[in-house]
Amino acid sequence: MPADLAFAISLIVKMAITAGFVLAATLTAERAGPLVGGLVATLPLGGGPVYVFLAMDHDTYFIAQSAIASLAINAVNVIFALVYALLAQRRSLIVSLPGAFLVWLVLALTIHAIPWNLAGAAVLNVAVLSVCLWLARPLREVPIPRVRPRWYELALRALMVATLVGVTVSLSFRIGPGGSGILAVFPIILISVIIILHRRVGGKPTAAVMANAVLGLVGFAFAAIMLRFTAEPFGSAIGLSLALATSIVWTLLVYGARQRGFQV
Repeated sequence: MPADLAFAISLIVKMAITAGFVLAATLTAERAGPLVGGLVATLPLGGGPVYVFLAMDHDTYFIAQSAIASLAINAVNVIFALVYALLAQRRSLIVSLPGAFLVWLVLALTIHAIPWNLAGAAVLNVAVLSVCLWLARPLREVPIPRVRPRWYELALRALMVATLVGVTVSLSFRIGPGGSGILAVFPIILISVIIILHRRVGGKPTAAVMANAVLGLVGFAFAAIMLRFTAEPFGSAIGLSLALATSIVWTLLVYGARQRGFQV
């Protein structure tokens, strides 16, 4: 089989598998309320499979360096979720989402222009999360009306996620570990949830999901750090597995604490 055809088939399969996986996860999130919705939406459901595919084509050093870039851009994703949550209290979708994305784009370009190391990216996350968690707390507790997804909305989400996978895997050889790390955690799941929910249940319930997502992104920061430390000494497969486990453990700890009445 020609190399180009093999790559195309492989890429299509990767896009389809990831889209289906994320689609199932977001459906679960939308039906479980703002806390679970925000936590599930920030699990590495989009970036995780992209990293798996990157690991198939690149060495462990590439993956470890990409993890640093993902850690840095995680702070920008936190700001994106908070800016949307604040705007959506009074603004429409057509104002809130583009406004939040514009902030994300400007900050992401700035992050990409800086040569990050692990310590710098970690300090950035601590600073951003400390402020954003405080600002997001009053916005978390808003009930979400039960909604029934339409087929074309599901198709939209699947298409968005599949496009992310295709772009990231295709460009990774040109943009290097830094660019790949940023694209791998592009907030495609957050954006898709916003697009679907805001139009159907309103800004404040959707903002509650994003406010809880700020808390969930703490777990992603821990996962990126875990990947940075484990990818090279133990291999990409073990590193990615430990990173996923780290994110899941954080999600369960937060959910358990909130169920017991603790305000984390």
